[in-house]
Amino acid sequence: MNVQDVHMQYITEGFDENGVVNKFDLRLPENFSFAYDIIDKIAEIEPDRRAMIWCDDEGRERIFTYGELSLLSNRAANMLLDKGVKKGDKVMTVLKRHWQMWIVTFALEKIGAILIPATNQLKKKDYTYRFKSGDIKHIIATGDGDVRENIEKACAEYPLELKFIVKTSEHYDGWIDFDAELMNYPDTLERIATNVDDDCIMFFSSGTTGYPKMVIHSHRYSVSHIPTAKYWHNINKDSIHLTISESGWGKFFWGKIYGQMALAATVMTYDFSRFVPSDVLHIIEKYKVTSLCCPPTMYRFFIKEGMEGHDISSLKYATTAGEALNAEVYNKFKEYTGLSLMEGFGQTETVLLIGNPKGSVSRSGSMGKAMPMFNVIIADPEGNECPAGTTGEICVKLHEGVNNGLFKGYYNNDEANEKAFAYGLYHTGDTAYKDEDGYFWYVGRIDDVIKSSGYRIGPFEIESILMEHPAVLEVAITAAPDPIRGQVVKATIILTSEYKDKGDEKLVKELQNYVKANTAPYKYPRIIEFVDELPKTISGKIRRVEIRENDGIKE
Repeated sequence: MNVQDVHMQYITEGFDENGVVNKFDLRLPENFSFAYDIIDKIAEIEPDRRAMIWCDDEGRERIFTYGELSLLSNRAANMLLDKGVKKGDKVMTVLKRHWQMWIVTFALEKIGAILIPATNQLKKKDYTYRFKSGDIKHIIATGDGDVRENIEKACAEYPLELKFIVKTSEHYDGWIDFDAELMNYPDTLERIATNVDDDCIMFFSSGTTGYPKMVIHSHRYSVSHIPTAKYWHNINKDSIHLTISESGWGKFFWGKIYGQMALAATVMTYDFSRFVPSDVLHIIEKYKVTSLCCPPTMYRFFIKEGMEGHDISSLKYATTAGEALNAEVYNKFKEYTGLSLMEGFGQTETVLLIGNPKGSVSRSGSMGKAMPMFNVIIADPEGNECPAGTTGEICVKLHEGVNNGLFKGYYNNDEANEKAFAYGLYHTGDTAYKDEDGYFWYVGRIDDVIKSSGYRIGPFEIESILMEHPAVLEVAITAAPDPIRGQVVKATIILTSEYKDKGDEKLVKELQNYVKANTAPYKYPRIIEFVDELPKTISGKIRRVEIRENDGIKE
């Protein structure tokens, strides 16, 4: 068996006459585990095969092979078991982009413990909420910054059983030095029985409208990301893929571990503390990265930085997700690189639901078409499918048995589960319309749609137009109360540095006329407010709900 054949044991795929994937499903044994059946198997066949290039913003570099990941995860599993971590325990990680995250992920899978990733941006109250709501038992955290101090403050209210720390030269009472202990344990491990439908990983959602919910995925989640890597990122065993994401978020698992390593590819990891566009472009150039995935905002920064000074000709494919992509970014990136940015849509609760797989024809501004593992529809509030061109909620039709690629449910939240799975559908909470050719076009979150004088107005289109004006650095479109129209469109804008001192009535009129000239006039923002910052979640998503509440819109 070759390394590229390992994942083929577990999938069924088919293609149309143009070579575009049109069929995909999983066939998994009851005891399937990504760590045992993918990582260890690739390591057995080709132990010296490069799995990851890791480097950081202080100049350190390390290359990991599949053999090393297999053996190091065995050592970590033995250590965690010896210290008291058991099958079914919930273990939080706060590991940024440190290489230890891969070792810990595979070790916890081998034990049958449940991984709960978290971002290093959390504060004491965030940890306390997550410890309590998630029934967290143990934590493995970075020694960087104030992470340890915030965890200890939260532990004063909700004590944890075990605390491991990585990347530290100091000794802290009550903490186990993960790095110092790791090599003291054997690199062999007898397989521990797990079931493919056991809880494997739980994410906290972004919390754009309220407290974050806990999203439960089984061991099926890992290989449900094969389409993400194989058909969307266009990865094969010779690829070097870079997804820019921190390990506290679902996007990390979309692009830095599961689908990519299932294909025996090389993952590029840049462990940085602050995003500097030129540094990332340098990484792409230095390591000859072949495929890239990051949010539209980062592509916008690359363009503003100026890509001319970097040779990124190694890039053969570029994808984007996490927020809507406007035409200006799409066109300027293509102008410089010759590459079309291939959009995709999914959530913490899912894998890739909608996308532009390799070989397909993308349409600027569209998220693409439904991926073959899912029956994606646009539904009205009663769960009925909407006709082409009609805006409704993006939903996935559920079928009997297990729905691969979808989460199992929200942890300890019956009300949210009932709402999410009503009418035999999974409800994403996002709105879009589907054209007659099957392409999906994003409109906005259900809660963000503005109802004004009988019109339903999505924020994304107006935000995209305003982002093309040189005065606008960031913008959030929301509803504001109006005694005549019920609601009107409001734009809350951060100005670019050149316009910082020009936020007057003249600029307001200029921006309003700019929107009127580029879309239906009824959509223009009747209210424009200039601010220094926008309210955001820890993951960087704009909290439009906070702007609405401040303006007197009751949720």
